[in-house]
Amino acid sequence: MFKKSFLILLLLVTILLAYMLIEPYWIETKEITIESDQIPAQFDGKKIIFLTDIHAGPDFSQERVDSLVNQVNNMNPDLILLGGDYVDGESEYIKPTFKSLSKLKAPLGVYAVLGNKDPQYETLETIPQYGLTYIGNKGTWIEEDGSRIRLGGVGDYNNGAQLPRYTTSVVSPQDFVILLTHNPDYFPMVDKSMIDLVLSGHTHGGQVTFFGLWAPTTHSNYGNKYRTGVIKENNSTLIVSNGIGTTILPVRFLARPQIIVVNLKRT
Repeated sequence: MFKKSFLILLLLVTILLAYMLIEPYWIETKEITIESDQIPAQFDGKKIIFLTDIHAGPDFSQERVDSLVNQVNNMNPDLILLGGDYVDGESEYIKPTFKSLSKLKAPLGVYAVLGNKDPQYETLETIPQYGLTYIGNKGTWIEEDGSRIRLGGVGDYNNGAQLPRYTTSVVSPQDFVILLTHNPDYFPMVDKSMIDLVLSGHTHGGQVTFFGLWAPTTHSNYGNKYRTGVIKENNSTLIVSNGIGTTILPVRFLARPQIIVVNLKRT
């Protein structure tokens, strides 16, 4: 009886470990519709794709980055936003990763901020070399047929400065404003009267969770509050992605990697 129970337990543990190694390859496309009367008619139906936390390196190969780029391009996005942690801290992976990311295609552009794992100097030097636009502590108007929305970003909450005035100083309450911040812990500091949508990653959705409901580690000062999904506070919406890659160990459990697709809808 004991031997049989042990064999069953061993089988279950083996299946669990196998699944945890497989899930990082099982990318989920998560579609979210953002509705607002501040979205101009020309942006109604526009598709924004948000990628974050690729963590290219020994556990996320160049071939997987290329496959990710092809998958995104096949979705025909209008705008692509990149949320940081492109590599897992190793400078040697920066140029190959951005060489692949330079193949991302979107008519309204591809914009990026940094994460806490990105070697700052090398990454900031590399981003423009490959035709992407760095938007950390910067703001720009995204224009379409005479109408526009505002896009901005801030530096990483742990390793950088956050200067949102470069995003908000020129906007009115009638403008639709999007902010990129790698770490969702910055969301409580966001001026929610001016910023409508915030996109973040960093948490990996917990990476290893208890049935997708709770994670012992989120890398957030707020525990599981900003772990994943859509969080609305006052007049602003935060979307936290599970990200693409992994960190520390190449495993996930009920926190699948995600490509976030934001569909804008004018009300």
